[in-house]
Amino acid sequence: MKITRLRTEVVHIPFNPVIGHALRSADCVLAYLETDQGLVGEGWVCTLNEQRTGVIRAMVDSLGPLVVGLDPELGGTFSKRAWSDTGFIGSAGVTAMGIAAVDCALWDLRGKAANMNVSRLIGACATAVPVYNSGGLWASRSLDELQRQAADHVKAGYRAMKVRLPRSLPDAVARVRAVREAIGPDIALMADPHQLYTVPEAIRLGRMLEEFNLAWFEEPVDATDHAGEAAVAAALDTPIAAGESVYTARDIHEMLRLKSADILMPDLQRMGGPTEFLKAAHLAESYNIPISPHHLHQMSIALVAAIPNAIWLEYMPWFDPLFADGINLDDEGRAIVPTRPGWGYEFDQAAVKRLRVA
Repeated sequence: MKITRLRTEVVHIPFNPVIGHALRSADCVLAYLETDQGLVGEGWVCTLNEQRTGVIRAMVDSLGPLVVGLDPELGGTFSKRAWSDTGFIGSAGVTAMGIAAVDCALWDLRGKAANMNVSRLIGACATAVPVYNSGGLWASRSLDELQRQAADHVKAGYRAMKVRLPRSLPDAVARVRAVREAIGPDIALMADPHQLYTVPEAIRLGRMLEEFNLAWFEEPVDATDHAGEAAVAAALDTPIAAGESVYTARDIHEMLRLKSADILMPDLQRMGGPTEFLKAAHLAESYNIPISPHHLHQMSIALVAAIPNAIWLEYMPWFDPLFADGINLDDEGRAIVPTRPGWGYEFDQAAVKRLRVA
């Protein structure tokens, strides 16, 4: 089998209602790898508010000469070529996202060629994985709205969820308290302030939140301040989760070296795709650090199922309109890992047509 074409599309998924005061849409570059035997591999990366989708698409398209003509079973040669070919412009940002889109499509294609889900192609550890609902519970919502949304997540079968925190420390405590009251003591609760605090503020707030038994306190300080993250992690009993904002396994290794987090959150597109993502996960395992990947659950679920030190899958509903199949939970609130070949999720072409950007 040979890859004959790399094809891309851009889709626009509007948020209704707008999230907070700023997030209006999710925008994706879809990558298709077509072959001489009719199989098509699918991958994708995303941005928000239509920001630089053209630049990202151009980056993905520029990688066509490195993948066209390749046997999908030799997908590792694409990864090697791509990182070398882009070395002059660096390995972060748009470079990593472009490589990720193609690498994701390659893994999907290899799974389809083998008639195996990617989780089993790697060697699955589980058929269902713990999942937390990351949709809703935004910092712009009222306390009543938070409690209603939290209760709805529990009714839908979720046994874990994440609440976002505002800049004000007293308001942050009030929001965590409200959600905990709504869901009770047995539902896992994560809290994410999106890097809002200084190190002293994060430590102070973390201590104030300890009574609520958080599963983790996520990215409390600037994501580039790994020493600051380490200081917060050392000061608190609550686990610190971080790493979604860094690029490639090298950045993950730096966080491990500095003890910046108790739980690492590699992002599939910022890692540069599954090939590099797995390197990051294995590095974390060598340090006895668990991981929980950052969003893109339609692809991340297969990786979580195949990684021994993966502890949670993040469910973010933003991209559900692109797919015919949704997430399925078992009686314990775990996400059931698909057994369909490739990622187990395929783009709904009618939806893609409807959401496509000319």
